[in-house]
Amino acid sequence: MSFGDNLRALIEERDITQKELAKKLNIAPSTLGSYVQNVREPDFATLKMFANFFDVSTDYLLDHSVKECSTRQENELLRVFRSLSEEQQYICIEQSKVFMLVNQKRK
Repeated sequence: MSFGDNLRALIEERDITQKELAKKLNIAPSTLGSYVQNVREPDFATLKMFANFFDVSTDYLLDHSVKECSTRQENELLRVFRSLSEEQQYICIEQSKVFMLVNQKRK
C-alpha cells in the first residue's frame, strides 16, 4: 500500500475527517488531501508528525518492512497490539494461544 492509502486508513480508523486532522496538525486541508490522494508526499518532519499523531512508525506509514519475513499482516497486528491496554494485550495473547491449540489439533 502507498503512503496515502495508509494515511487514509488511519484517518478512517480514528473516525476523524481530513479537515479535523489538518487543523490538529496545522496543515492546510488541501495539502493533507494531496497526501491522501497520493499526489504529494510529506517531508520528513511532517512524516514524523503523522507517525506521532497516529502512534505508528514511519516505516508503517511508508509500508516499509525491515525484515523480509515480516508481512503487512504482522505489522498491522503489532500496531494494533501496541495500542491495547496491558489487560487487553494479555487477553489478546491468551486468545491467540487458543487459536494455536485449535490449529495444532487440526493437523
